[in-house]
Amino acid sequence: MSVFPSSKPAATTTAAPPPANGATAGPPAATTTATNGGATKSNLYNPTSRQPYRQPYNRRHHHRPRRNYCCCCCFWTILIILILALLVAIAGSILYVLYRPHRPSFTLASLRIHRLNLTTTADSASSHLSTLFNLTLSSKNPNSHLTFTYDPFTLSCVTSINDVFIGNGTLPAFISNSKNETTFKGVVITTSSDLDADTVNNLRPDLKKKNGIPLKIEMDTKVTVKMDGLKSKKVGIRVMCDDIKGTVPKGKSPSVANVSGSKCKVDLRIKIWKWTF
Repeated sequence: MSVFPSSKPAATTTAAPPPANGATAGPPAATTTATNGGATKSNLYNPTSRQPYRQPYNRRHHHRPRRNYCCCCCFWTILIILILALLVAIAGSILYVLYRPHRPSFTLASLRIHRLNLTTTADSASSHLSTLFNLTLSSKNPNSHLTFTYDPFTLSCVTSINDVFIGNGTLPAFISNSKNETTFKGVVITTSSDLDADTVNNLRPDLKKKNGIPLKIEMDTKVTVKMDGLKSKKVGIRVMCDDIKGTVPKGKSPSVANVSGSKCKVDLRIKIWKWTF
């Protein structure tokens, strides 16, 4: 019977060489070599070997879709607002070209002072102001296609320098049609009130001026503008007439104030919460 040798080469084990310089030898590390002289890898764990790099997991990747969604919403919202603003500007330009709107104008025609008395007690403990003014106002609508509807006016008269209150009054509501002028005669401004010491000190020098007391009249109301089939909401306006020179009447005859240099200015009054602009 014939016996054939195995075709797999036998492995031989060799011991590690002794340490140099007499160092204490540790446990021998065995290496396995094949019969053909090639060495194989050691099965021992090497702590100094490098571990493969692993990219850390980033949790923020989960928020990218939500962030992109918010950015898209903001972009389209801003774009829509800009488009609407552009359309409003275009519509306003077209209306301005077609209708050429102008502000209404007000004129103070005359002002008569019947009473302007400042009395003070002997001990200067209190002062009393009594006034009575009579004025003529006119309102003109220069537009051809606009109609102004005014609420009742609230009138007040103050000094131009220190804004000392002189009197107040009212003006009835009215409608100013296109190319129309409305005149009010006999509008009364009056007061009968006590003044403190600071107010008296501010008013007394004005009463002694030779060229007249500088006065201004303020009128506040709300107006609605109607243009053909369109009608706006009520908007607050203030009409201020300044450069009025009044004189204290002597005797029973009223004095006539100088209103030749008076100009009335119309301003919008926009109220946002507690503030009025």
